[in-house]
Amino acid sequence: MSVEVQDARIAEVKPLVEKDEAITRLLPDFDVQEQDVETVHGSVHVTMCGTPRGNRPAILTYHDIGLNHKTCFNPLFNFEDMQEITQHFAVCHVDAPGQHEGAASFPAGYMYPSMDQLAEMLPGILKQFGLKTVIGMGTGAGAYILTRFALNYPDMIEGLVLINVNPCAEGWMDWAATKISGWTHALPDMVISHLFGKEEIHNNHDLISNYRQHIVNDMNQSNLHLFVNSYNSRRDLEIERPVPGAHVVTLQCPSLLVVGDSSPAVDAVVDCNAKLDPTKTTLLKMADCGGLPQVSQPAKLAEAFKYFIQGMGYMPSASMTRLMRSRTASGSSVASLEGGRSRSHTGDGARSRSHTGDGARSRSHTGEGERNRSHTGDDARNRPHPDARIELTPNSANNTEQPSPKSMEVSC
Repeated sequence: MSVEVQDARIAEVKPLVEKDEAITRLLPDFDVQEQDVETVHGSVHVTMCGTPRGNRPAILTYHDIGLNHKTCFNPLFNFEDMQEITQHFAVCHVDAPGQHEGAASFPAGYMYPSMDQLAEMLPGILKQFGLKTVIGMGTGAGAYILTRFALNYPDMIEGLVLINVNPCAEGWMDWAATKISGWTHALPDMVISHLFGKEEIHNNHDLISNYRQHIVNDMNQSNLHLFVNSYNSRRDLEIERPVPGAHVVTLQCPSLLVVGDSSPAVDAVVDCNAKLDPTKTTLLKMADCGGLPQVSQPAKLAEAFKYFIQGMGYMPSASMTRLMRSRTASGSSVASLEGGRSRSHTGDGARSRSHTGDGARSRSHTGEGERNRSHTGDDARNRPHPDARIELTPNSANNTEQPSPKSMEVSC
């Protein structure tokens, strides 16, 4: 049984840039190179931050409709706690064709790439920058594109962080609503309703105003319309939960699904979670969070992303994030996102994965006294059952086991 989640009342550290600048300006601490890369389906604008390292993947981002890599991901990557991660990984930001700042309009009759074709562009981008593998982070349309890429090229992607992913084609009811709203509402209104939930639109006027102005003033409207139509014409990913003895199409890499509790994509993300391998998938629901967790809750997402990377065997000795340190200092217990897990990697054999900075952490649990849990790679037998609902909040050690396997579900 699940318990009501109550968020820890913690004053999060402010980003290093002011709010009105955070969505457009990247911190100048990295070697940044921008270039247009020619691919099998046309040119695409790419920004590489940092120097790729041959022994580890780069982080590859892909934005949602109505956004570009700056407005979608700068609030997260500018956040102080993300700097520890970007010191270890190069970051490759991909802008969908015609969606980057200052993009010129496509000529009349231009056929915008489909979602599948946008995914087919990514291997050429990796080749251009000498990247062998990546950890993908995508939002909305970008999450769909990265998922398609992972299904087609599983050897090129080591992990996925999918925010607001929708694995299904647009239903006929959605299609009809889009067509009708297209007659009565401007394109920016349609995009805003896709990006944000009703609660955010009604209550967070500053945030909505900032993004509406960006969509109207910074985005090429004709190009945006083509990208929106491409996303609305997507087909089902046709992924299925693995069944013993049966061959099904599903993601082979570790995946973290992220959604805010008031996001318009909640149902779609839960549906996607039900179709993935429960031993490789974590569903992270963020409390008091809407359609863009990377904007409204950068501290929580940075913390979850660090755990995810540590679960893949990277940054095993990384320090706790400031948010985690604040919670620990207050005497609250914090549940790990996944517990220890050992995963096999092609080419380097089995790898031990630690989920804390020093490999072990003592955790106090209300009503259970104090017990230590090892987070080294060989404690998979001691980690919570995949059915367990782990609350990333103080005093939330109520785990429930069900007979059938389910993906790890985390609320924070």
